[in-house]
Amino acid sequence: MARTTRSKASASAASKSDSKSTTTSDSKSKYTLPAESLNPPKLFILPTKATKDARIVSLLNPRYGKPTRYLVCPETGIYEFTRITAPKSTPRSWLIECGDTGKVEEKTGEDGAELGSYITKGADLFVATPVDPMFLVLPAFADQSVSTKDGKQMFVSSDDYLDSIKETSPHLSEILRWGKVRTLLESRMAAICDTVEAGDETMFRFSEDKFLAEVLGKALKMSEQPLPKSMEDKFVIKILEAPVVGVKRESTTVSVSQTQTQAQTETSAPTSKASTPKLESADTQSSVSSTETTTSFASEASTAATSVVAEESITTTELIPTLHASPEVIKLQRLRTAFTFICSCYISPAQTKLLQTKLKEAKPPPVDFALLDSYLEEISKLRQEAAAARSMADYSRKRVLDDEELAERNEKKRKKDEEDKRKKAGESRGVRDLKKVNTAGMRKMSDFFKKK
Repeated sequence: MARTTRSKASASAASKSDSKSTTTSDSKSKYTLPAESLNPPKLFILPTKATKDARIVSLLNPRYGKPTRYLVCPETGIYEFTRITAPKSTPRSWLIECGDTGKVEEKTGEDGAELGSYITKGADLFVATPVDPMFLVLPAFADQSVSTKDGKQMFVSSDDYLDSIKETSPHLSEILRWGKVRTLLESRMAAICDTVEAGDETMFRFSEDKFLAEVLGKALKMSEQPLPKSMEDKFVIKILEAPVVGVKRESTTVSVSQTQTQAQTETSAPTSKASTPKLESADTQSSVSSTETTTSFASEASTAATSVVAEESITTTELIPTLHASPEVIKLQRLRTAFTFICSCYISPAQTKLLQTKLKEAKPPPVDFALLDSYLEEISKLRQEAAAARSMADYSRKRVLDDEELAERNEKKRKKDEEDKRKKAGESRGVRDLKKVNTAGMRKMSDFFKKK
């Protein structure tokens, strides 16, 4: 019997080991995923008119002074890449399949990209949009010592300007070898410089007036139509919005209702009978007929109309703006927003300050913002008066957050939630179970290691 028991136990153990080996073999994946790439592929949308000679190069960013990627085509010009990302609250990814369709050129030895399928972490999309080459040559005019001699600006060649930024702009010298690209850059340099012809070569001298006129012309063209909705709402409508005043209007409504009542009163008097006594004599007997008199009084039916008058008072509060912006003011604000946007994206802070100073001190000014400035000052005074007129009883009312503060608070909350999720994901099951233990009344571990 004992042997039988042992044989059964060994058989069961053998069956368990066989099942374990079966489950482990089944759990193994049929495919092995490669290691994460240090240089993952990116998704670009390039213009259809760009030729095969177009290249992605690194040039100096005119705003931040750092090398940035641009698409340069000898035939159609220069393009910048606009990055479009998915919101962080809803992360997404791209599934990219690079098939050999005949349109993909053979890779070079320096190119590390290979045909295959990829899954990217982020759903970033890079769209190539045209950019004015004038902005790309602006860093060359930041250092005025190149064209200054004895305190006077001199006419110098385009090579003298471009050589000053070749070290910080990695591929500039390479694209200057393309004849059409060099001609394009020099033509845009002439738009913001005074030029003279010195033999077969054109000499340039930076002009602040032409630079201001060129940027202002772009802003005027941009402000001819409404700006994109987000910019229009935030920088035009909201800035020009005047404080509203609540006006109470009391309207009285009079309603008349008529009620008809029919009252019929009947009054009848009691019937009276009068009889005369009979007189009899011995000779003659005469009889007198008795007279009965019945008197009845009836009152006529009367109908009376009763009128009921009711008065209802309704109080309504209307919000009336204290000030309205004229179309001219809106146009000036739109122009100022466009000018600021161009400066904040494509012009360095030092040159932006130069343009703003030149715009204010120009006589006569190219654009008169006096009407807009006076309107903004009046709005500022009205807002201060509205804030001062608020009663002290409103101290308990919660302050209403604007869009920026609300977005910032939501962003902080989202980051905190992501950090909590990361911490929870890194914890083991044992640590999570230990956190659920009730430690009330227990001594801390440090108490056992104190000196007695």
